[in-house]
Amino acid sequence: MGRRLPGVKCYAAKGWILPGELTKIVRVPRKSKYPEIKTLMGPDPHLKWIVSGMVFMQLLACYLVKDLSWKWIFFWAYAFGGCINHSLTLAIHDISHNVAFGNKQAKWNRWFAVFANLPIGIPYSASFKKYHIDHHRYLGGDSLDVDIPTDFEGWFFCTPLRKLLWLFLQPLFYSLRPLYVNPKAITRMEILNALVQFSIDLIIYYLWGLKPVIYLIAGTILCLGFHPISGHFIAEHYMFLKGYETYSYYGPLNWLTFNVGYHMEHHDFPSIPGCRLPMVKKIAAEYYDNLPHHQSWIQVLWDFVFDDTLGPYSRVKRLCKLAKES
Repeated sequence: MGRRLPGVKCYAAKGWILPGELTKIVRVPRKSKYPEIKTLMGPDPHLKWIVSGMVFMQLLACYLVKDLSWKWIFFWAYAFGGCINHSLTLAIHDISHNVAFGNKQAKWNRWFAVFANLPIGIPYSASFKKYHIDHHRYLGGDSLDVDIPTDFEGWFFCTPLRKLLWLFLQPLFYSLRPLYVNPKAITRMEILNALVQFSIDLIIYYLWGLKPVIYLIAGTILCLGFHPISGHFIAEHYMFLKGYETYSYYGPLNWLTFNVGYHMEHHDFPSIPGCRLPMVKKIAAEYYDNLPHHQSWIQVLWDFVFDDTLGPYSRVKRLCKLAKES
């Protein structure tokens, strides 16, 4: 059985972790040794139907909440709608790896991601795709992987209260950080994503008023911030245990998040859809069973806030060759 993280101190609260200093090399299971893994690659035939159901569920919810009081709008946005929207952002994550329609149908994947984006209320899918490739190619890369907090975040959000505030503000930092850390030209797909998204927002406003629009956007902001599901943002790559920078989580919230918790497996084989990642762990058990992993995203959030050795600095930060040449 895999070990539960025991809360080992990491001494990363006051500066970035250097890869040569701490990070262990974890071998990736070779496809030649496990040929079954190759059969897991390819599109997930059920993903498009699951995502479509979630999108239409949120459109139905827009109709149902249009006459509610504001307190109930925000309650249902946090308790229900935001969970759906957060799950849709993780569906978009899967779709960005072309697992909805396969690598040969890249445009279908891009447009389906725009469709999955609709209940989120804010254009997201095209920009996410643009930066996510760098996250896999240059994990922890300074000025390349925009998941890495800025120096200001690491310096300022260093007390329990400030770290709690940082968790609430995660949607803001995830949206604005790329513009500061690694600005890229706006693509045609991003413009189309925004036009489609704002058009749908206006249609919902025209049909049912302001409350359903606020329900969608508030749900997205609240549940990408301080929320149990958002524990995955911290759990994936923050160094809770000396020497390891990527962790998996095998708990029940994977059912709501397209198995994003199987994060070590995902980084090893990003072309395998989330629904098949548990099979990767089962096939290559000798590689994964003894790696440290999380058992609770809520515990991850608690430890992140109250353990004074953890904070935004608790990430491996490396200078990649591309960054040196730029």
